[in-house]
Amino acid sequence: MALSSTIYSFEVGLNDADRGVYEQLSFRVAQHPSESCEYLVTRVLAYCLEYTQGLSFSKGLSDPDVPALTVHDLTGTLRSWIEIGSPEASRLHKAAKASPRVAVYCHKDVEAFLGRLAAESIHRADQIEIYAVDRELIGAFAAAMTRRMKFDLVVSERHLYLSIGESIFSGSVTRHRLEQ
Repeated sequence: MALSSTIYSFEVGLNDADRGVYEQLSFRVAQHPSESCEYLVTRVLAYCLEYTQGLSFSKGLSDPDVPALTVHDLTGTLRSWIEIGSPEASRLHKAAKASPRVAVYCHKDVEAFLGRLAAESIHRADQIEIYAVDRELIGAFAAAMTRRMKFDLVVSERHLYLSIGESIFSGSVTRHRLEQ
């Protein structure tokens, strides 16, 4: 018998001073059985950091041909392709041809990821946005995960402040570029 996904519910008070986004978000996320908790919380943080009209979660790991998050405009045109983790160069090449904007949120060693991609041929590689999320923040968030979560996320100068109950965690999101 195959394992089923675990559903998580989130209520987030988002205060993103960097982008001027102040919203109360309520959403559900399915965690695939093979998906790590660190990957899941990075997906949740990326959703908050990318929040805009037309943003949606994909089917995740159960559909390998689509990114973790997408942004479509009102006509249905793909505007942003957002990956989590360390996608292969061929996947980023495909993404850069399919979407005007590509972003990747890394929850592991970003330097190893960038080094692996440096020798690859990737369409519009210099325009792909690579974000490294603080690994300690990811670990603390993953350790605090429950199936129903309510938290506040404050973003200021790409520094994140995550309040879960009485606990406050912080860390930065650092932008990197692919050098080709």
